[in-house]
Amino acid sequence: MTHPETSGPVHIALVIDDEPQIRRLVRVTLEANGYRVFDAATGQDGLAQAAQRKPDVVLLDLGLPDLQGVEVLKRIREWSRVPVIILSVRDREDDKVAALDSGADDYVTKPFNTAELLARLRAALRHTQPQGVEAIFRAGSLEVDLSKRLVLKSGAEIKLTPIEYSLLRLLVTHAGKVLTHRQLLTEVWGDKAVGQSHYLRVHFAHLREKLEDNPGAPELIVTEPAIGYRLVLRS
Repeated sequence: MTHPETSGPVHIALVIDDEPQIRRLVRVTLEANGYRVFDAATGQDGLAQAAQRKPDVVLLDLGLPDLQGVEVLKRIREWSRVPVIILSVRDREDDKVAALDSGADDYVTKPFNTAELLARLRAALRHTQPQGVEAIFRAGSLEVDLSKRLVLKSGAEIKLTPIEYSLLRLLVTHAGKVLTHRQLLTEVWGDKAVGQSHYLRVHFAHLREKLEDNPGAPELIVTEPAIGYRLVLRS
């Protein structure tokens, strides 16, 4: 048997699908073509494995028992640019558009031709982008698990509001770099919020109260006057 995928490095594929038959079919197909394959039957397990295994490509079903596939995709995209190919029985145009708009690289309808799937995988891997940050970020006493949306300070869980978490996630994924007021406002509130810098002052004050040892003299989340904010990298 020829293995057309084995001329280069071994690629790791993660299959997230609740159908055992599909997982088995994809595993047999990919392993016969030189891939190393892991699989998950739920969205939560898929997110955990995406963080742990660091796959080169993810094949994702939309109809999972615990989370919608699009939600899993959005969660992955919060911290990773790994290529994601949707495998779904849904063939409506609006489902495809929603998945692609949420960050999917391709969309394959079930039942699928295995040769076509392999070709789609090769195309996705050719256009892969840098993976970005690790799933778990640490700076001093702060630990942020992006795959679980979990924030710890000195080992204790810190409860953040959705907006606070969104701001912190942006700082973590650009750690050490200055994020401008415009960038933060656009990412969290949208284009219409540009100029509303008081939003940032309020929410960053709350973040510092929860995360800094001395909120009045912050050492983790620092202000760049008239420009924006920066998360300081420290061991």
